[in-house]
This record gives sequence, structure tokens and C-alpha cells, in this order.
Amino acid sequence: MASQLALITGASRGIGRGIAIELARAGFSVAINYARRRAAALECKQLCRAVAPREADSFFEIFQADISKRSERARLLESVRGRFGWIDLLVNNAGVAPEVRKDLLEASEESFDRLMSINARGPFFLTQAVANFWIAGLKQRGATSQKPKIVNISSVSAYAPGVTRGEYCMSKAALSMMTQLFAVRLAEHGINVYEIRPGVVQTDMTGPVKDKYGRMIAEGLTPIARWGTPEDVGRAVAAIAMERLPFSTGEIINVDGGFHIRRL
Repeated sequence: MASQLALITGASRGIGRGIAIELARAGFSVAINYARRRAAALECKQLCRAVAPREADSFFEIFQADISKRSERARLLESVRGRFGWIDLLVNNAGVAPEVRKDLLEASEESFDRLMSINARGPFFLTQAVANFWIAGLKQRGATSQKPKIVNISSVSAYAPGVTRGEYCMSKAALSMMTQLFAVRLAEHGINVYEIRPGVVQTDMTGPVKDKYGRMIAEGLTPIARWGTPEDVGRAVAAIAMERLPFSTGEIINVDGGFHIRRL
């Protein structure tokens, strides 16, 4: 499995880091994308090395790029191709929350544009570029080659409205539809596409509402009464990466402690 390469966007911290570590543990090489925090990306690289079945610098590398920018997406793909030659798994994880949570009636166009650009438009066009790279490459590799896969990390916010972060909810709903679109379009090429919906996960992003969500979990928000962890999400991605769901595409995998279950 060490010959397989996973490109993970936004992998320096939080859920992205948890995914990177679990894939490294499963024997994958990992391309760790980050936008600004180089030190955190280097720390993620070292953590991947520490859990890998065979520790080696050559299995892991960091790549700086802001995926909301066309030129940087192109540079990211070219750099990863130049370093590893092929990509077996694309994980669209990079995402941001509003800098300031505002009521839906007060949300700004600037915040809306920022979130849609990073959380939806960036993943859409990165996936488009990687898919075209795969389609051309698969013709050369032959029908018996291992087919690549795409995993989109969305959120329960794709369907659970939060009126103080409406732009975030809309961006994740867009990512959810993107999963369906690419699943249909790429099926003829043997490329499966999956959506993982994390629930309340303990990361920097949920830090400002830690007390609120901690109280809600204690009061029964989820049947599994604990915070989710980045490792929980990482293990779900690893299951997909290791061909545990070969007859599924466009599938929504909830990693949310049962939040999605309707109860009376």
C-alpha cells in the first residue's frame, strides 16, 4: 500500500491531520497540503512518519497552496505529480468557518464569497483538474490498474441549518451536491466518489463553541455521548482508501455520533 498516494487538502491541522495520520498508519504515502501554517504541516509530516509501517521521509511531503486560487491549485497538482507521479486518493478537506458568526440577516457578502470560494469552488475545480488527469492516465495504465477515489469532507451543516453561520451551511450543502455530480460523471471511468459528514468534532474550528456543544452533547444531542475526533474521520477515510466500499459511490457516510438519526 506504500506505493499509493493520498492528496489531502487542508491537512496541517484538525480533521485533515487526523486523516493524514490514519492513512499513513494504513501504509499510504501522503501529500499534505496547507495554506499558511507551514510549521503545523511539518508537524503533521512527522506524526505521519511516526505511525507509518515503514518510516521514511520519501512517503510524506508538504505542499503549500491556497485551493481557492486557480494558479495555486494548478501549482499544487503539478508539484504533487512531479514528486509522486500519480494520485490514488483525493481528499477534499480544506475548509473554513466564518471569521465572525453573524445572524443570517446580517451576514456579509465578503464572508459569503470567502467561504464559498474555499469550501466549494476550490474543491470543485481541484476535483475537475485531478479527474481529467486521472482519465488521461488511466488510458495509459490499462483497465487492470487500481482505480483512484475521491472523498469530500462535508459536515452535518450540509442539512442542519445554523442561522449564525448560514454561509458555512450553504458551502457544505454545495460540497454535498458536488459529490453526487462527480459520482455520476466519473462512474464510467471506475472512479468512486464519497462524502463523509462529520458531526461535532473537537478541532480549532469548534474551539469558540466548545462549552456550548459540550453542554449539548451532555444533554443528549447525539446517541453516542462524546465529542468526535479527527481520528474518527480519518478511520472512515482509510476504510474507503483500502477498498472497503467498492460497490458504493455518491455515498454519504455519517461520522457524527448518530446526530443524523431522527428521534421522538
